[in-house]
Amino acid sequence: MTHALHLTRRLFVIGLGLWLAAAHIAQAAEIRVITSGAFTEAYKKLVPEFEKQTGHQVISSFGASVGNAPDSIPTRFSRGEKFDLVILSDGGLEALVKSGKVIPGSRVDLVRSQIGAAVRKGTPKPDISTVEALKQTLLNAKSIAYSASASGTYLSTELFPKLGVAEQLKDTAKKIMSERVGAVVARGDAELGFQQVSELIYFKELDFVGTLPESVQQTIFFSAGLVEGSNEQETAKQLIRFFQSPAVADVIRQTGLDPVPAR
Repeated sequence: MTHALHLTRRLFVIGLGLWLAAAHIAQAAEIRVITSGAFTEAYKKLVPEFEKQTGHQVISSFGASVGNAPDSIPTRFSRGEKFDLVILSDGGLEALVKSGKVIPGSRVDLVRSQIGAAVRKGTPKPDISTVEALKQTLLNAKSIAYSASASGTYLSTELFPKLGVAEQLKDTAKKIMSERVGAVVARGDAELGFQQVSELIYFKELDFVGTLPESVQQTIFFSAGLVEGSNEQETAKQLIRFFQSPAVADVIRQTGLDPVPAR
């Protein structure tokens, strides 16, 4: 009798375990996410852990926040590609809200990012510590690469004109499409590169020079938004909460970004 009772309990526990596993599988969802470059390194480190903890599968895509490159986020939305969650610069996200691609009021700021500069490893590091030093460095550089995304848009349309060097840089400064600026500098195709810090520091072939002077720095928020028409909004919200959790803050900081606390 005791043996039979023990066997019954054992079968019950096994059955409960199988039921819980089946329930977990049944609840698991597939979510499509597209994110821009500055958040990419943090994203790649964190998503596998999210999948492990939840059982959800994340289908990832990557592209620039702004611009008309074939793989930029605005271009991919205009082609009708389907996503559940988008993560990009705050300005880029607001543009998607205005165009009806992202649900109004769904924006959640995840991280703050700053613009920095890098050179090929072993080459002299120029001085960008002050506005005047930055201006001279820009004028002295034989070739400059900057992103086609949010940081490059700021440099080419605001900072260069503000410093009075836009005309002089027409032949030396180049916008990089569909590729990280760091890769261009690492190959030796540009002497000096500017992009979000988080997109430069992972190139072992580069030496990081520093960030722009505070008075001309542009701090960009990278934010998440829910895509109109998505059937996985709850799963998307779950991923957002995961990115905001204190447990992952140090991982985000290690990628050159500053986490934004959940409100």
